[in-house]
Amino acid sequence: MSNQDELLFLPLGGAGEIGMNLNLYGYGPRDQERWMMVDLGITFGDGTIPGVDVIMPDPAFIEERLDQLDALVLTHAHEDHLGAVAHLWRRLRCPVYATPFTADILSHKLAEAGLDRSVDVRIIPLGGKFSVGPFDLELITLTHSIPEPNAIAIRTPVGTVLHTGDWKFDPNPVVGEVSDEVALKKLGEEGTLAIVCDSTNVFNEGTSGSEGDLLESLTDLISTLKERVVVSCFASNVARLQTIAAAAQASDRSVVLAGRALWRFSEVGRAHGCLQNTPEFLNEDLAGFLPRNKTLIICTGSQGEPRAALSRIASGSHPRISLDDGDAVIFSSRVIPGNEASIGYLHNQLVRAGIQVITEQDHFVHVSGHPDREEMIRMYQHVRPTISIPVHGELRHMAEHARLARQSQVTYALVGENGSLMRIAPGEPKIIDHVHSGRLALEGNRVVPLQSELIRGRKRALWNGTAVLTLVVNKQGQLLSEPLLTTTGVLGDGDGDLHNNVITEVRRSMEEKSYNKKTSELIRLVVRGVFKEKLNKKPITKVHMVEI
Repeated sequence: MSNQDELLFLPLGGAGEIGMNLNLYGYGPRDQERWMMVDLGITFGDGTIPGVDVIMPDPAFIEERLDQLDALVLTHAHEDHLGAVAHLWRRLRCPVYATPFTADILSHKLAEAGLDRSVDVRIIPLGGKFSVGPFDLELITLTHSIPEPNAIAIRTPVGTVLHTGDWKFDPNPVVGEVSDEVALKKLGEEGTLAIVCDSTNVFNEGTSGSEGDLLESLTDLISTLKERVVVSCFASNVARLQTIAAAAQASDRSVVLAGRALWRFSEVGRAHGCLQNTPEFLNEDLAGFLPRNKTLIICTGSQGEPRAALSRIASGSHPRISLDDGDAVIFSSRVIPGNEASIGYLHNQLVRAGIQVITEQDHFVHVSGHPDREEMIRMYQHVRPTISIPVHGELRHMAEHARLARQSQVTYALVGENGSLMRIAPGEPKIIDHVHSGRLALEGNRVVPLQSELIRGRKRALWNGTAVLTLVVNKQGQLLSEPLLTTTGVLGDGDGDLHNNVITEVRRSMEEKSYNKKTSELIRLVVRGVFKEKLNKKPITKVHMVEI
């Protein structure tokens, strides 16, 4: 089939995991395809890699084919769908298509990265139609926990693919329009080749619930709480901001926002018609001057992120906000798989301080922005695809999604993790190759491979500590001063004897062995050997030879 035009799909992020989405569609003869990227997102570090808070997919595959990349199309403004654009655009240098709200959020990120005048951002209206290379695209409005979420109908000469992005069917979404099910049914009537679809909640029976129904529940709950109330949610969930603010207003509480990201999304949301009947939020500087029983604070950090506002509040390190015994924290979010330990640690911190912790296990405080099983079945009934390609889930989610698709009379279901190159058409759909799908880390202000020596060395140092030995010698290799041993994370206050033991072994080795170019490495092994024997540890060890 090498001379035929092929329709290809390649996930490099978001397949086999929740978050960090990067999808590629290719069309044309083999090795001459034109490519389009859909979404370019990040995920957040879990604290296991020191100094790394942001992780993103490696676009190396498409970097090698930049002359074939026509554009990046964004489905919506969540970090796991656009958060990497500002970090990786210099590697791609292609036009970016987005709806007005998404483009506005992106513009702030590009400005922070010094790219506000460099990136060609093309704004597409809701429901808009446009072309990218060989692909004819139509945006289809869906509902999610953010304004302007879109599915993309991707039309090609060999068939139409519906890329859903993140979605749900919400009859009362609070922010934005209801899902355009008429357009989805029209796709089904025209004939849909494939659907690339969200798998997040595939294990949840029923429907995900409506944002509109949440308002009454939160209002009732907050009215029963007597002291200061904190509600933690995702900054980008503009609908939730409006719901929480309305519940607070009904309880005669002023609303304080804690977190720069919350302010950004609220300001952009107001500029695009959201939060119109919501009073202006108060800055966190005012939190200490408000009556505790008349205050509600909305903050970030529901996933236990160590640098987020809620973690700093819980640890007592937030400069302006504190909690006392009898206050309450409401987690208006779900637990994203992989974050259980950090969230549990945060809960324990709060409970230890006498603070009431309320989660979706205790009360109706959250509705998901992703579809449960009934909604997924309804999507399949509307679109009637021949092929299902599950994404946006761990492997177990995608495998279950494939079973659900087959039960919904879908002929083929392809389950492939990141790096699985899939041929959708012509012929029977299949995975035809596997390509590199690595990870990049934002390390300070630079982007480096997650498996680079820089990151691996830091992890080794974290687990084993470091030792640096400085030796001042003459040209014959004789010591001219006492060896200087400096360690981090190896020797404690009571380890003076071990320190002296290392120095003694170094002196003995210097006296016994002839001095040459290999002496530095031999001494390094001596130092490591002592630590291995005495502590069963292998610190990262370096020897500096200063010859005078």
